[in-house]
Amino acid sequence: MASDRFSFRLGVVLFAAASAGLSVALISIAKVLLVATALVVLLTKGQRRPPTNSALATGWTPRLVVLILMAFACSLWWTSAPMDHALGVLGKYGKFLTIPALLVVVRNRTEASWALVVYAGAQAVLLLSSWLLYFQVPVPWATSRAAMTSYAVFSSYLDQGIMSAVVAAVFWHLKSLAPSRGLYYAALALSLVALGNVFLLFTGRTGHLVGVAMISLAIVWSLPKRYRLPSLLLPPMIFAAAFFTFDNVAQRFSGAKNELSAYAVKPEAVTSTGVRLSFWKTSVELIAREPLKGSGVGSWATEYNTIQDQKTSQREVLQVGSNPHQEFLMWGVQLGLGGILLLSAFLLAACRDLQKLPEPVFNAGFSVVMALALSCLFNSSLYDAYIGDFFCLSLGILLTYGIHSRSVRSLSVQPENR
Repeated sequence: MASDRFSFRLGVVLFAAASAGLSVALISIAKVLLVATALVVLLTKGQRRPPTNSALATGWTPRLVVLILMAFACSLWWTSAPMDHALGVLGKYGKFLTIPALLVVVRNRTEASWALVVYAGAQAVLLLSSWLLYFQVPVPWATSRAAMTSYAVFSSYLDQGIMSAVVAAVFWHLKSLAPSRGLYYAALALSLVALGNVFLLFTGRTGHLVGVAMISLAIVWSLPKRYRLPSLLLPPMIFAAAFFTFDNVAQRFSGAKNELSAYAVKPEAVTSTGVRLSFWKTSVELIAREPLKGSGVGSWATEYNTIQDQKTSQREVLQVGSNPHQEFLMWGVQLGLGGILLLSAFLLAACRDLQKLPEPVFNAGFSVVMALALSCLFNSSLYDAYIGDFFCLSLGILLTYGIHSRSVRSLSVQPENR
């Protein structure tokens, strides 16, 4: 019986790790199974507690997850959104629970290693599937409606471009953990393939920016400390190189410049950049109206429609599930200025916990956090289902692996190199 429970528990972990590269439906099933399994582990009496319970109790990231969900749950009392939608949005933010759930369910370094291997394997399949689509090879498991034109397998080119940039960093930084030379070069090759996805296949501007950031971080960490201050010039230099090298980057950012010019002349211009700027401007106004407690979970579209009604009767009514394409502002509208501080605190907490981990894991995990922060400046990445789940699972898997690996002498942390 104990063996069956062990097999099921580990199977849930591996399914969750693989789901980060699968469809939204499978991710949803994996999340439910993972959180339910974590509850069983915590509540089952007489069962030996996993070693990571100390990390669960002392780590800052799990604490912030609980605080975030409590804040959103409390805001149900005053939300202006329809209650069914507000509850649905609260459930969407439940993806945060996958991080502490992995810390609870995974018991040792072997299990954590298997989770990381399965995660990496699923991401490798996702990357290679996009290239198959690029060469017009049918991919039976591709569920994206525009798979043959956007080369995104399960979601959109926006999500998968960001994900590819993150995975490139993860493979690059963790290649030193490969047990053989062949796997080391495989991780190196997959990192380069992932960057190819970002700049050659996908046209998402946020993905391009995240890709530039990931390359910049990798170069900075490879330099001696005395060169790190001048290395602040790297991001604009790498961006310029990408702009003049890759047509996708040049076309998309040239288009953004034209859209900005159009917005300056006519703010009502319906362009990707113009719509974002309009959403952001209105979001700042909404935060100014309720700076202390916000308008409640799931309230952004309701409040946006209300304030637009006061300005003009000729405007498009947003669907209740719409978002401002900026996670920090969305949290500000829902929870006030405290929401912005709460999201920032979560990112800082993750960085603090990662600092205690072996250097390769720290570098990979910090890259994930930086990519998330950058993505949240231009998208509602934690609100959105697919990309938000990817970030939470990626961070949870790296934290879990690092916690179980930090006692291994060969992977000892070297703070002076950071």
